[in-house]
Amino acid sequence: MGDQVSRVIMAEVDRLDLPAPRRVAVLDDHDGSLLLAAAERWPDAELALCCDDLADERDGRAQAEQAGLRIEVDRDLDQAARGAQLCLARLPKSLDALDDLAATVARHAAAEVVLLASGRVKHLTRSMNTTLERHFGEVRGSLGLGKARALVAAAPRPDGPEPEPRRAAVAGLEVVAYGGVFAGAALDPGTRLLLAQADRFPTAATAIDLGCGTGLIACTLARDLPDATVIGIDSSLAAVRSAQATAAANGLAERIDVRRSDGLTEVGDHAVDLIVCNPPFHRGTAKDSSTALTMITDAARVLRPGGELWLVYNTHLPYRSTLRAMIGRTELITQDQGYLVTRSRRPD
Repeated sequence: MGDQVSRVIMAEVDRLDLPAPRRVAVLDDHDGSLLLAAAERWPDAELALCCDDLADERDGRAQAEQAGLRIEVDRDLDQAARGAQLCLARLPKSLDALDDLAATVARHAAAEVVLLASGRVKHLTRSMNTTLERHFGEVRGSLGLGKARALVAAAPRPDGPEPEPRRAAVAGLEVVAYGGVFAGAALDPGTRLLLAQADRFPTAATAIDLGCGTGLIACTLARDLPDATVIGIDSSLAAVRSAQATAAANGLAERIDVRRSDGLTEVGDHAVDLIVCNPPFHRGTAKDSSTALTMITDAARVLRPGGELWLVYNTHLPYRSTLRAMIGRTELITQDQGYLVTRSRRPD
C-alpha cells in the first residue's frame, strides 16, 4: 500500500485506535495511495481530496475512478477540511504551506479532528512541530517506519493565529506570497537574472508567464507591454492565489489572466507571441526536469511563427539542444555563476 510516507500514516492510525470517521480529508496526496488506503480502511466515510498541485489532483482523481470510488475533489483547502474528523496529509516542504494547512484544518475541521502529516525523516524539522503547535494543543511525532515519520496533531485551536501572506517590494512591484509558492515574497536568483533582460523582451500581442509563481514576471510583462494580453499559468493553487493577489496589489488585476493549468495544454496552437519562463526542476523534494522539458515541447506548439521563448535555468541543465530541436534558433543572452538566460525563436 503506497510508499513509506503513506504507510507510516496508516500505521499510526492503527496505534491511535480512532473511532471510524464520518469524513476524511486527504491533502496533497502525490500518488493516490493515501486516498486508496483511507477508502479501504473506512469504506463508509466521506472522502475529500485537495492537492495544491494539479498533477497530484489528477492522479488522485484517476486512482479513485479506477477503484470505483466516489470522492469529493476540492480546490479550496477549507472546503476539503470542513467537518472532517480525520485529515491525512503529506508534509509540505515549506513551513508557510504547513502553517496554512494547519490553520485551515484547525478552523474548519471537526472539534475532534486528528491531523496526521508524514514525510521523509531527512525533510522533517523541529520547526514543523512548532508550526503545528500554533494551531493545535497536542503535537507529537510518531514512531518511524523505514525512512518516514508522521506528526500527529490534535486538540485544534480554531481561534489561533491566522496566517498572513508575505509581502515585499521587489523589482519595483509589490509581491504577495501565499503558502509554499516558489521563492515566497523574495526574488530568486534565476528570476532576477531573467528580469534584468526585460527591456529586451519583444513586443507581443499575447504573452505568457509560464509557471508564474507569485506573478512577478506576469506583472512585469503587463507593466512593460501595455497593449499585450498577459496570461499567468501555474499548476499550484498557492501560486495562482499569490499571482492573483500580486496583480491586484499592483493595479494589474484587469490586465492579467491567471490560470491553474497543466502547463500550456489548454492554450491553442500558434496563439502566443512571447513565453517567459523560470521552469521548475523539482517536484516536491525530488529533482525532476520532466516538467521543464514538457514546457519546452508545448511552447513549440503554441508559439506563432517568429514567436520567442525566454528561459532561465541552472547552468548545468542541458536544455539548449532540446530548445534548438523543438523551438528553433537559440542564443545565450546572459549568464552568471549559477544561471543562464536563453532566447529561442520559432522560424517565420
